[in-house]
Formats: sequence, structure tokens, C-alpha cells
Amino acid sequence: MDSGKGEVAQEVLPYLRVYKDGTVERLAGIEVAPAGLDPETGVFSKDMVIIPETGVSARLYRPSLAPNNRKLPLVVYFHGGAFCISSVADPFYHNSLKRLVSEANVILVSVGYRLAPENPLPAAYDDSWAALQWVATHSGGDGTEPWIKNDVDFGKVFLAGDSAGANMAHHFAIRQAGAARIKDLDIHGILMIHPYFWGKKQLGSEEKDQARKAMVDCWWKFVCPSEKGNDDPLINPFVEGSPSLSGLACGRVIVCVAEKDILRERGKLYYESLVKSGWKGAAEMAETEGEDHVFHIFNPLSEKAVKMIKRLASFINKEQGH
Repeated sequence: MDSGKGEVAQEVLPYLRVYKDGTVERLAGIEVAPAGLDPETGVFSKDMVIIPETGVSARLYRPSLAPNNRKLPLVVYFHGGAFCISSVADPFYHNSLKRLVSEANVILVSVGYRLAPENPLPAAYDDSWAALQWVATHSGGDGTEPWIKNDVDFGKVFLAGDSAGANMAHHFAIRQAGAARIKDLDIHGILMIHPYFWGKKQLGSEEKDQARKAMVDCWWKFVCPSEKGNDDPLINPFVEGSPSLSGLACGRVIVCVAEKDILRERGKLYYESLVKSGWKGAAEMAETEGEDHVFHIFNPLSEKAVKMIKRLASFINKEQGH
């Protein structure tokens, strides 16, 4: 019997192909950079499995300088990749995050969640939420990971992510305001970088780029085959029935957008909606001219990427109310 092997059932460009026999061929985000000491930045990193039952993993980072009894902020980072590609070992993420760790002088946990289509949504959300629960077990000196247990200031916990990761950071801050919140987790702030939000109704510059719009439409339908489509609350936090942004469970947010990014309008709408929502926190927006989606991940040494990393580090280390 012909299994269909070799015949393409679906292409989700530029990310992957699915064959009729169920084989998934990823075209991007498959390279691996080893953890360890980075001689350039002095940052240490290590990999670990944190939820053995599902295989959820993390790459942990710490700066070279010992804290001298001063505990450091913690950044929990969710990588991008449209929920279907990339990993914590992706060289693009590894090279970018180690520079953020060095610049901001933070402990960072980069979460390795399961990917679609093998694990359709909400698997990525479930895995990343479980990782946050694991992080929270270290509050008060408990938990098993010494980098977190001994050196983290749990009054300075930040959620961060780019693209799909920024989407998840939003949803977790909303969830943390509800009955299902994680005990012993106080989110000080969110770094929302080029967030992956979408919707059926076109906004602004989206109407001018129908080819890229069609690609984004395809991505979401692929990872979340919901009857609600692009107005599923997971991808469209502004649709009727979504929780109000006023309930965002953190005190500070920075939303970063890029001028040439087709997701730019959604990021700007998020910032504007948050400011108008009645939320009691402090919001900032940073737009990078002349750049496209997650440019800083692909070229972290460029002038604009270096400037962006410094802005994010400044946000992390800025005292609330100053």
C-alpha cells in the first residue's frame, strides 16, 4: 500500500512541510548551538528537562559576575517561531539571549515547549505555564535549581518573548489575574517583542501586503485549527469576549514593534488598548525604523539590535515609579 511518503500534504512557508504519511520537515529553526560558557560575553548556560512527563525543557543563563549576595532579576523567556519551529538551542536565540543576559545582568530561563503540528495548541501554552509553575516552586528558597533558588530576586520576575512568545507572555499575565493564578509568582513586568497577534479585520498597513497577510493567515490555521480562526482569543486579544487588558497582572510593560513588520499594527493596537483599558501599570512602546520582524534575533550585533537590547536591559533594571 502506498503510504504517500514523499507527497506533500501541506506547506507552511517558510517554516515547514507536512507529508501525506505525517512526516514533518522543518525548513527553519532546526540548527543547534551548545550550552556552556560563552567566552565573548562571559555568560554561562545549561540545559535541563524541567517537566519529565511532557519533556518540557529549559536553557538557563547566568552572567559571569557573581552577584556578591545581591540577588538578580529573573527573566522567563518564551521563544518565537509561530508555535511550530525553533527551540531554546536555536543559535539565533542563543546568541541574542546571552547578550541580553550580559547587558541586563539577569538570570534567564528560556522555555522549551512542544511544537505544532505534532502537538497542536494549546500544548505550547500548557507547557510554558507548567514551566512558570516550576519557576515559582523556587520562591522562598525552595525548588531544586540553585541558579534560581539562590540568586533570583523574586520581586523582580519578568516575562519576555518575541512573536509567539510575546503572545504567550500576555496570556499568562491575564491568567495570573484569575482564580487559576500561580501561587508565589508575582510578575513585575513584561517584555513584549514584536507580538504575534492577528485578526480577521485588516488593520492599517496589513491591507497593503496581501501576500504576507495570507502567510500569517496560513500559520495560525495550521497551528490552531479552531472554528474561530483568526478571531480566536488566543491570537486576537481584542475580539469580543476576550479578557480586558485592565486585568494584566503586572506593573510594567514594554511593547516593541518594527516598522516593516506586518505584525506592527497589532503591537501598536495592544499598547494603545492597554493604556486606555484602565490598567494601573506603566506602559512603554519602542518602534525600530527600517527593520522587520525579530530583526534583533537574526542579527544581534547590528547597531539597531544592540540599541534594542540596551533598551530592554534598561527596562528590566529601571525601578518602578522612576
